[in-house]
Amino acid sequence: MKNGTHITKPTDIERKWYIVDANGVVLGRMAAEISKILRGKHKPYYTPSLDCGDYVVVINAEKVKLTGKKLADKVYYKHTGHPGGIKSTTAGKVLESAHPERVIQTAVERMITRSPMGREQMTKLKVYAGESHPHTAQNPEVLDLASRNEKNTRSAS
Repeated sequence: MKNGTHITKPTDIERKWYIVDANGVVLGRMAAEISKILRGKHKPYYTPSLDCGDYVVVINAEKVKLTGKKLADKVYYKHTGHPGGIKSTTAGKVLESAHPERVIQTAVERMITRSPMGREQMTKLKVYAGESHPHTAQNPEVLDLASRNEKNTRSAS
């Protein structure tokens, strides 16, 4: 019998699908859990140099909760590339817009490493504003983040 360090190979990686309901869940806590799953840090054979993460489907993105005054005070910036072309919008406006899923995508994206592997891991995140999603054929497991900790659903007061 050979003793030594186990080295994970790409053929050893098994991918699962998880579904997360964002209804009433605090944004930052949910994004932290999702980023762990996308990176594969929840697996015993996690290897930093390999993408061993799973797929995550998030539904009800428009019903995510932000604590405190973040709906009005949290500001997202982007730049057009032209001089003086900085644009800003608040989290409340993004959630009321046509694409409320961008709040969750941005929160998770900022917790993933900024590298080619990080961009590959972000392709495994699927966020939808409503209840319906086209990934039922993958039989995703329900991941109930709301019941893991009482702070995951605390009120905005």
